[in-house]
Amino acid sequence: MAERKRKIPLIVYVTEDERETIQRKMELAGSANNFSRYARKMLIDGYVIQVDHTPLKELAREIGGIGRNINQIAARANTTGNLYAEDIQEIKERMNEVWHIVRYTLLSQR
Repeated sequence: MAERKRKIPLIVYVTEDERETIQRKMELAGSANNFSRYARKMLIDGYVIQVDHTPLKELAREIGGIGRNINQIAARANTTGNLYAEDIQEIKERMNEVWHIVRYTLLSQR
């Protein structure tokens, strides 16, 4: 038997779902029958993308605030039978904040 070029084994434990995902990706990469070659290529040449979700969290917080405001306004309107211009103005201002965050998020992704 020929001497191995690569003598150091690396062992990785995965779940069944992870194994199936890896298998699908191997097939897409044309390495369906050679896990070692695929793993070496991904470990050496692959890269990790880190995404800053801070703007999206801020957006979710703002949208949650608007939802709470709308619920409060709806409750007050149901109780009093009136809808106040100040309430509508507050919703418009909060929506402007949300759109500002959306624009900032989209521009920062370029």
